[in-house]
Amino acid sequence: MEGEGLSMRLIETHAHIYASEFKEDIDTVISNAKRDGIERIYMPNIDSESIVSMLEVEERFPGFCIPTIGLHPCYVKENFEDELRIMEEWLQRRAFVAIGEIGIDLYWDKTFVEQQKQALKIQTEWAKEREIPIIIHARDSIEEILEVLEPLNSEKMTGVFHCFSGNLDQAQRVIDLGFVLGIGGVSTFKNGGLDKVIPSIDVKHLVLETDCPYLAPVPYRGKRNEPAYVKLVAQRVADLKEVSIEIIAEATSKNADRLFQYDQGY
Repeated sequence: MEGEGLSMRLIETHAHIYASEFKEDIDTVISNAKRDGIERIYMPNIDSESIVSMLEVEERFPGFCIPTIGLHPCYVKENFEDELRIMEEWLQRRAFVAIGEIGIDLYWDKTFVEQQKQALKIQTEWAKEREIPIIIHARDSIEEILEVLEPLNSEKMTGVFHCFSGNLDQAQRVIDLGFVLGIGGVSTFKNGGLDKVIPSIDVKHLVLETDCPYLAPVPYRGKRNEPAYVKLVAQRVADLKEVSIEIIAEATSKNADRLFQYDQGY
């Protein structure tokens, strides 16, 4: 098969390995990732309380576990402006490679939808000012997020729609905005729907992720997810596109390097 003999490297673009689910065996989890070719892990932030544990993981595995900063839409409440002030203070203290994870979530609770939209706009502007990408959380909300982002479109706006699960038309609108699609464990689900999308999308628009500890791919569905399982996602994408896993691994890794500006020496 085309691509045989290529060395394989993988980039995990979305992992919450600072979560309590990994507290007891983080060293094993990192070892598993390295064993399966994971070259780097990007860690999206959730809220003000997750920052310290995330940065502790960065300190423990420097250059391998890389943090981002942002307020997750599920944590946007009445006090979201206070939370954003904390995020902004951290942005002034040190560099981050991206703003995220941010977005709109209409699955769990619609109480603070307007506040979620405000938080998304504000944090997107932070990213544009700093010329870094945003990591978008879009659960049951792709249309709503596109309505927010499309008017903000500029050459300085880029990012990833993490855990993309939309249709082909939505995928094209995301790509037209200059974003890539984050493909994770849902791609392996029987009724995940991505089997109708991925074959039609050029691999230059894809990056790989797990969203661990959530959304483990088949055959681990329902169990704790971990970065090493990116390899299973890569294989699924390769099968859908009828190419070798090495081709998918290298292409998506280059996409991640470009997205997070890794060549600029973070």
